[in-house]
Amino acid sequence: MNIIVCIKQVPDTTDVRINPETNTLVREGVKSIINPFDMYAIEEGLRLKEKFGGKVTIITMGPPQAEAALREAISLGADEAILLSDRAFAGSDTLATSYALAMAIKNIGDFDIIICGKQAIDGDTAQVGPGISVWLDIPQVAFVKKIKEVTEDGVKKIFKVERMVEEGYEIVELPLPCLLTVVKEINEPRMPSLKGMMRAKKAEILKWTAENIKADVKNVGLDGSPTQVVRIFTPPVRQGGQMLTGTEEEVAAKLAGLLKEDIG
Repeated sequence: MNIIVCIKQVPDTTDVRINPETNTLVREGVKSIINPFDMYAIEEGLRLKEKFGGKVTIITMGPPQAEAALREAISLGADEAILLSDRAFAGSDTLATSYALAMAIKNIGDFDIIICGKQAIDGDTAQVGPGISVWLDIPQVAFVKKIKEVTEDGVKKIFKVERMVEEGYEIVELPLPCLLTVVKEINEPRMPSLKGMMRAKKAEILKWTAENIKADVKNVGLDGSPTQVVRIFTPPVRQGGQMLTGTEEEVAAKLAGLLKEDIG
């Protein structure tokens, strides 16, 4: 089974910086981690490989420093890793990002399943995974909490999965090739082994540009992004409030007076 896992390197939540000129996140030189939800996608890909054989290929798009995320994925057990890195990709929104990843997957060739984390913690849109499936014209299921079984239907494999919904879960069947986005309830990510870490240090990371994946430059980067951020900024630090004391009636009266003053 050829398994592709799409991951994203995101800024550590304690170290988020914004470029005031481009209104995009600053990634160069910023401490980064693998998007936490993508760790569950990696783990599920490895479990499928262990059960059915095949290989796990990890793909990410980002600056050169994103190579560190790919090496971490290899240390966990992934077989191959591909870094999409090109100035042409800079500023891509979810549509442009999903296009670039889809073109890279087409460049890989045959695959059975694509797995993504449900969303990235920096953007929280949950759009890239489903977007890839649209570009590739394959079925997809989002928010998968469990892969129940894989059965044969003639020459095709059929996945039966549970996906989370607001009031419980749904059971969905879909043929391969397909795309799943997974939630943290699906598994418990493993830790890298010493052997895996040694292999990751020596592993060759494929580096592809927009030209390598035959991407139309009009569909990537800021030019290929219909979502334009007009302004983004860090909210000012809120000043400390005041503690109201007294009986419930006194506190209520004081609060009402403050609200009237604030309204003017």
